[in-house]
Amino acid sequence: MSADLSQCSDQDLAAFARAHREDAYRELLRRYKTGVYRLIVKQIGDADEAMDLTQETFVSGFSALDRYDGERPFRTWIARIALNKCRDWARRRKVRAFFSRALPLENAHHVASDGPGPDSAATDRRELARVRGAIDQLPQNLREVLLLRGVDEVSQAETAVILRVSEKTVETRLYRARTRLRELLAGTSASAEG
Repeated sequence: MSADLSQCSDQDLAAFARAHREDAYRELLRRYKTGVYRLIVKQIGDADEAMDLTQETFVSGFSALDRYDGERPFRTWIARIALNKCRDWARRRKVRAFFSRALPLENAHHVASDGPGPDSAATDRRELARVRGAIDQLPQNLREVLLLRGVDEVSQAETAVILRVSEKTVETRLYRARTRLRELLAGTSASAEG
């Protein structure tokens, strides 16, 4: 039965899901779960939380299928829900960040005592953490555009639909995000050297 659905359009799948066909839900999940997860993990930077938010995204999406406009891509619609979940998560982030950072600090000496790792791997991790930290400092509207366009490689038109802004706004925000990111990274390396 699922094999038949793999050839269906998103609009048809949504209609079948609204009719409570479990295989339609599974097919929509199969098509879009990986992309939604990647979008979320890049937005929030926490793989475990991203798994939970991915699940929440689909639960919310499936419960709101009556509001899905079949004339638009399901990918865009579910991505918008995912971004809303990320925004909600960010509002609760301060408390979560306190607890998530406390554990690694308490256990830092255990990691160091496991033996020396290659210097290049440590450098790569530091650089990745530095870039992630700089991205996290961007205002939300710039961070979202940067991650959608620059990391997920979502088209400018689709990014505009997901964020509900014009394509020109996407272009402007992407330029500002890249400029600000360069400034932040230059400031970080200058302060690290000084």
